[in-house]
Amino acid sequence: MTDKPDAAVHGAALARLTAAGWTHDADRDALSKTFRFADFGTAFGWMTRVALAAEKADHHPEWKNVYNRVEVTLTTHDAGGLTALDLDLAGRMDELAG
Repeated sequence: MTDKPDAAVHGAALARLTAAGWTHDADRDALSKTFRFADFGTAFGWMTRVALAAEKADHHPEWKNVYNRVEVTLTTHDAGGLTALDLDLAGRMDELAG
C-alpha cells in the first residue's frame, strides 16, 4: 500500500494540478480531468503512452474514451485516496498531452 502524502505536499500538488485543469473530489479524494484531442487516433496514442507509464509505476487510472475525449479519474483505492502515485501520474498525463 502507498501512503498518502502529508498535508503540505498534498495541498501544493493539488494547487498545481487544479491550475492545470484537474478537479479534486474531496469526498472521494480523487482527481479528475477530461483530455480532448484532435481525433480518435491521437487520443488512443496518448492513452497508449499513458498506459506504458502507468504499467511501469504499477498504478492504473480509471478512464473512459469516446472518440477524441478521454475522461480520467485518479485515486489509490487501497490507500483510501490520493497518493504520490496519483499525483505523479497526473503530472505525467499532462506532460504526454503536451
